[in-house]
Amino acid sequence: MAGDDLYEQIVDAANAIFGTHPHRRALHAKGLFCSGTFTASPEAGALSHAVHFRGDPIPALVRFSNGSGDPESDDAQRDSRGMAVRLRPPSGAETDILAVTTPAFVLRTPEEFLELMRLREPDPQTGQPDFEKLGAFLASHPESQTAVNATVNTEPPASFATLAYFSPHAFKLVNADGEGTWVRYRWRPQAGEATLPDDEAKERGRDYLRAELEQRLRDGPAVFELILQLRGQDDPLDDPTAVWPDDREQVVAGVLEVAELVDDPESGDHIDVFDPTRVADGIELSDDPILHARARAYSVSAYRRLGVEVESPSTPPAKH
Repeated sequence: MAGDDLYEQIVDAANAIFGTHPHRRALHAKGLFCSGTFTASPEAGALSHAVHFRGDPIPALVRFSNGSGDPESDDAQRDSRGMAVRLRPPSGAETDILAVTTPAFVLRTPEEFLELMRLREPDPQTGQPDFEKLGAFLASHPESQTAVNATVNTEPPASFATLAYFSPHAFKLVNADGEGTWVRYRWRPQAGEATLPDDEAKERGRDYLRAELEQRLRDGPAVFELILQLRGQDDPLDDPTAVWPDDREQVVAGVLEVAELVDDPESGDHIDVFDPTRVADGIELSDDPILHARARAYSVSAYRRLGVEVESPSTPPAKH
């Protein structure tokens, strides 16, 4: 299986699980947008000459989301949560940082991910997937257990602002002298991490995360530190299912202040596509196949949201 047909099928499989919802993302369909400001630390500037690491305050667009492809999903569900950040320096050299609450991706290749998604499709008669086949697949892919366990065994969040978010992909930061350092990103909440018992989350209502964040931001910004986890000698660069050990050196690269909720900027023929392969000069991509597949799948989803038929979408439209 090769070519853009693979990415079309991934989006089709997501729609088969969660339904087709016009103008909405195939995954992470329910979300909210915020404005904020990112200010880098001197340590980040020493590792990369990227414009957003020079220490000047940089405007940011932030989208928090549930992982489901259902735009009406209940916030009380046990689910992976997402935090997508677009750094918008005045020069226009934008960088997107996409992170989720699971510390690893579920599989190593887009082909395997498509197989998993198809196994999750509900049977029309029962409304449930074939759990025997799904369980057998996961058992044959033990690398999936970190992501699966993190999703299933984690209680609903108290707030989008009380979650740690991880990128499972490696990026090379290149400094002014041309020296490179491989890192992974994570966002650490200044408010600390907090979840809710399932019943309490359910009592708060289907959309409690938006209401909670709106109230929280009235009292001041929600603050996150951008943490760079530096690669150890034997840590893989192309395997997003492998968690780098916690004893690896970590550098605080800066602070993101999420200031306020903003109106959804996506309407009519305008969408915002967060793409982890959109990086400024001073940052390079690894060969991680999932990292590159995400850009292709997002492209398919983006064109469908716009109602545009194309034979071979390759680059997601950042704005339309």
